[in-house]
Amino acid sequence: MRLLLFLPLFIWSCTGAPSKAPAATEQLSQRPHDDHSYANLEQIHTQHLHLDLEVDFAAQTIYGIARHQMKNRGADTAIFDVKGLLIQKVTLGKKGAEKETDFTIGPMDKDSIIGQALLVNVDAKTTDVNIYYQTTEGSAALDWLDTNLTSSKTKPFLYTQGQAILTRTWIPLQDSPSNRITYSADVQVPSDLLALMSAENPTSLAPDGKYHFEMRKAIPSYLIALAVGDIGFKDLGQHCGVYAEKELLDACVEEFEDLPQMMKVAENLYGNYQWGRYDVLVLPYSFPFGGMENPMLTFANPTLLTGDKSLVSVVAHELAHSWSGNLVTNHSWSDLWLNEGTTVYFEQRIMEALRGKEIADILAQVEFGELQQTLAEMAADSALQDSKLHLDLVNRDPDIAMSDIAYVKGAFFFRTLEQTVGRKQLDLFLKRYFTHFAYQTITADRFIDFLERQLLSKTGADFNYREWIYEPGLPPNCVSIAAPRLEKIKSFANEFNAGKNPFKPKVKIKWVRKNGKRKKIKQQINIRYSDYLIQEWQLFIRALDPKTKIARLTALDHQFQFSQTQNSEILCDWFVLAAQSDYIFKIQEPLEAFLLKVGRRKFVLPIYEALSESPDGLKLAKRIFFRAKSNYHSVTKNSVWKVLYKKA
Repeated sequence: MRLLLFLPLFIWSCTGAPSKAPAATEQLSQRPHDDHSYANLEQIHTQHLHLDLEVDFAAQTIYGIARHQMKNRGADTAIFDVKGLLIQKVTLGKKGAEKETDFTIGPMDKDSIIGQALLVNVDAKTTDVNIYYQTTEGSAALDWLDTNLTSSKTKPFLYTQGQAILTRTWIPLQDSPSNRITYSADVQVPSDLLALMSAENPTSLAPDGKYHFEMRKAIPSYLIALAVGDIGFKDLGQHCGVYAEKELLDACVEEFEDLPQMMKVAENLYGNYQWGRYDVLVLPYSFPFGGMENPMLTFANPTLLTGDKSLVSVVAHELAHSWSGNLVTNHSWSDLWLNEGTTVYFEQRIMEALRGKEIADILAQVEFGELQQTLAEMAADSALQDSKLHLDLVNRDPDIAMSDIAYVKGAFFFRTLEQTVGRKQLDLFLKRYFTHFAYQTITADRFIDFLERQLLSKTGADFNYREWIYEPGLPPNCVSIAAPRLEKIKSFANEFNAGKNPFKPKVKIKWVRKNGKRKKIKQQINIRYSDYLIQEWQLFIRALDPKTKIARLTALDHQFQFSQTQNSEILCDWFVLAAQSDYIFKIQEPLEAFLLKVGRRKFVLPIYEALSESPDGLKLAKRIFFRAKSNYHSVTKNSVWKVLYKKA
């Protein structure tokens, strides 16, 4: 299917943006406002979306028809969200009986955060709206990868990333998490490439490059996802499998072989998995996040492939989203913590069951340290208001909510609640929560009401939930976690900062009997990289003094090969430390190789931030970014740009 030449965008003739009506919940008559969507959901909203798509790699364009089946409460206008799209025409009626209708496009909002409103003329009985469109270079959700950025080096790759409000850049729709929809799609791609979506998926190539998809359970729009590439599949059993570029497939299978066990643990905790299959797609390195919880098909970054399963907690996190986020969804981005805080807590419980309490507590301790750093930075920037769980995001990019506050403070909300009421009671509450609100969206107020009725009143417990949710910082009753193993690694850092070498080989005297005589043998004992967890090394590196002499950092690097490790968590922390000193110029080659290869924002952004703190570092950062930016998804590219060029 190739659409005709597209017409230019029409501009809404009025002087201001269209007034935004309250957004949707499951009850049409009581819909709280969504500041990040123009959609008039209280009047007319999509129930099912069918997509007819053609993926053109040569033009780096998707040609599409978005067919909306809608519930109409007497509206004469249907409002959709668009950004970076060319709209050809809009029709009303079912396929084969369509009639063209008038539409207008509102002006871009002042900061271009939420894009534009697409206003379509309908009548009170309209239930089918069909939007003919194509994507453009401004479609920020799309990452078109040339062959040189793929593992095969011979075939291109495409993937989408819609969270938080980027789905509107590749599909014209009512882009609010408050409106859950089912969807289907017919997708045409080159015959040598496999297409996958957040839906029921194929496991082998279609000879004609045509694929049909069904997502039969209602999901929010940010979870609609597409990937196209030279992708293989291997089944892991128990309705789990792995997709990846063929060159990475065996490594992925080895790394994620515990997925079936994770599934069993998760179901034992909080009830049956509701989505049928759970598969993981490992994308190319440009993917901006560690993982994305697209239903039935988690997107994952290949930086998780360490060979030792040390970072599989990310997959546990995305699996947990199948309950918290996908099954029960934050009504607006102001309450992202309801998605992410619950999920981090759930993830920690999965890891405790799989790896033991000690390991799970170490993981939580590392995250808590990151939270404390975030809070300190917010205090220094007079931004402590953003340390509330419930955020005010009016006229602000919802990406602001994607911080340690929503994730880790949110998780410690549940950890502290667990300490208050007991694990058994909290688990019963969360099971009821996921069952009661399944396939619904939820606000902080509705969560509080359910918390009071279903947990606190039943246990008689007193819990300061309003302080946690609506006040900045960490409440004084925040639970603390003991992780004794970390004290030893902290002592190593203290010794090193004091000028000592805690890793100096130790000599152990051993007595043996040989030929009837006792003989003394000296045995040298060396501390090895493998003696400690990745998270322990992270804490050690983060605790080092950046003013340490280059010669000592060089010796440390030589002993443990931090600059050469395959673990991106260690590489990121080591490069940040090095960038805070002149040592970065001693390891410039591996630094550049890393930043040119990896597009995961969590890693590249702190490195660029550290480099930008010195004039020479900033020059180096800009030089690398000029070469690397085409390898990054827009989410990462825009974040790095703000860091480097606000200092110009």
